[in-house]
Amino acid sequence: MSPRASSLPTSIAFAAVLVLGLIAERIAGMGGGLIAIGVVRTGVLVGLIVWGAVRMARAEGERKVLWRWVLACYAVGLAGLLLHTAQSELGARLLGASLAESSPGLAVVFQALFPALLLSSLVPLALLESSVAAMARAPVLETDRARGALFSGVGTASVLVFACSAMYVATQLDTGWDLSYFRTTRPGESTRKVVQALTEPIRATLFFPPASEEGELVAQYFRELAQASPLLQVERVDQAMEPARARAMGVMTNGFLVLSRGEQHEMYTVGLEPERSRAQLARLDQAVHRRLLLVSRPRHVLYLTTGHGERGDARPVPGVPAPPGIGDFKDFLHAHNVQVRSLSAAQGLGNEVPPDAAAVVIPGATKELLPGEVVALRDYLDRGGRLWLAMDPDGATHAELLAPLGLRFVHIPLVNDQVFFRATRQVSDRANLGTSLYSAHPSVATLSSLGPQAPVAFPGAGLLEPELPPPAGVSHDVTVRAHEATFPDVDRDFTQDAGEERRGWPLVVAVQKVGRGQEPARVVVMADVDALADGVLPTMGNAYLALDALRWLTGDESISGTVSNEEDVPLRHTREQDVVWFYATVLLAPAMVLGTGFFVTRRRGRRAPRMPEGGGR
Repeated sequence: MSPRASSLPTSIAFAAVLVLGLIAERIAGMGGGLIAIGVVRTGVLVGLIVWGAVRMARAEGERKVLWRWVLACYAVGLAGLLLHTAQSELGARLLGASLAESSPGLAVVFQALFPALLLSSLVPLALLESSVAAMARAPVLETDRARGALFSGVGTASVLVFACSAMYVATQLDTGWDLSYFRTTRPGESTRKVVQALTEPIRATLFFPPASEEGELVAQYFRELAQASPLLQVERVDQAMEPARARAMGVMTNGFLVLSRGEQHEMYTVGLEPERSRAQLARLDQAVHRRLLLVSRPRHVLYLTTGHGERGDARPVPGVPAPPGIGDFKDFLHAHNVQVRSLSAAQGLGNEVPPDAAAVVIPGATKELLPGEVVALRDYLDRGGRLWLAMDPDGATHAELLAPLGLRFVHIPLVNDQVFFRATRQVSDRANLGTSLYSAHPSVATLSSLGPQAPVAFPGAGLLEPELPPPAGVSHDVTVRAHEATFPDVDRDFTQDAGEERRGWPLVVAVQKVGRGQEPARVVVMADVDALADGVLPTMGNAYLALDALRWLTGDESISGTVSNEEDVPLRHTREQDVVWFYATVLLAPAMVLGTGFFVTRRRGRRAPRMPEGGGR
């Protein structure tokens, strides 16, 4: 192959003029020198392309194909240069106006395409010429080899363009994803609403040293939360630098956050050690939400009736059958800024409900209320009181309380043989109802937004029947309904019989009743007290059911919403499941691996080729 037929000198000249011209343009700056450089550079490049076209016309065979590829690279480079020129002073003089002013969008497109086209020209050209140069002494030019080098250059240029584009987008979009295990929560919906409802300034003081990663995570959480209201003031302080101020808030070292309103301080310990702070940061939104309620809102007083066989917080005695208690429910109320007090006939319920009662709760009474207590509760409702009735399926019907509200409770259990929670693997498990059918009422606002993500468990609901139409001045809203396959089990055999209708029976009803008070009375009636019982209430659906009902009864429905939690949920297995997992991992899995290997090797042995008869030794 004749050296005179080579395109390498022309390609070197083209790349040198292109690159050096851009450098000279940067050095020249503005004015006549810049215009002169642009004109000379463009003229030389066009001349080289014309020279290449003449050489291609004279070439034959594989050399003609090579020149065609080289000229394609020249054309791409010249196109990129023209896009760059259109944005320069020379382009402004030729077009009569600056492209950035006349068409800003087009200027941005040209600015992005210019370096992409230069890379798509020079990188393939360099690999193509290096491949052809390696075949300089070959008798025949291998076009397949040259084509492979050209395509490799195009691919390399595409990767570089993509990488530069991705890097540019990443620098412009200030977004981060926390994919690590050590992470904190973000402000939940309910916490934001609490901050939005602030009427007085609340100060969040974060005691962390400057280089603390935990402090930065907590500060990031509060920066996002502070966007909800200017009344939340956030400050980060090093306890070692301001010990007197920290001591006034009860802080003796770093690793704490304090929410303050006036002289009231609520503290939360995060810590500075990763192993300890990891769990604390996962529960950060819950902790901040609880302490915000303590410092920003008045503390409500709820009275729980006693003396009628109601559920208590006493733990069950082993060997003594007893229904589950409501210790978790009382802890739940305390955690949400509620003071819990007992109320019975001996404590004045036979006369009147205490005036400081935000609501009265009757948690699963097994005996009917005394006539004087019924009168006191009716009078309390007429004055706009709040009542929470959680029924026991085999307990009191509270007919004298429910009748004026247009409700009736019947000792007939609800059963579902299609959708239920398994507990004992007996047929009686069909009474453990589960549902995610919620209305849009404020007393189930959070559950309505979560939908199927937060099913509610009712481990033994009775039949709750609203009167249609309701009495005058009374309005009903069935906030939670059972699954459509639920039926009243009249004969208690956990099987549907004739006359036992399947439909979405009411499980929770919210009632409003107009009386003598300025505001109507509010009542929540639940068909099963076990929905609030120990072991059931901590589930997400039941917890939000209780929380939304509490907030609606106390008039705080405006702050209903979810609370974030990044804490890992522990996996719990029964003893039988642990045995199955043990033998499956220790014996079954290795046996399967060995068996598969034995089967594969045996098949390979059977497929080994045999020597033909009469073959040589």
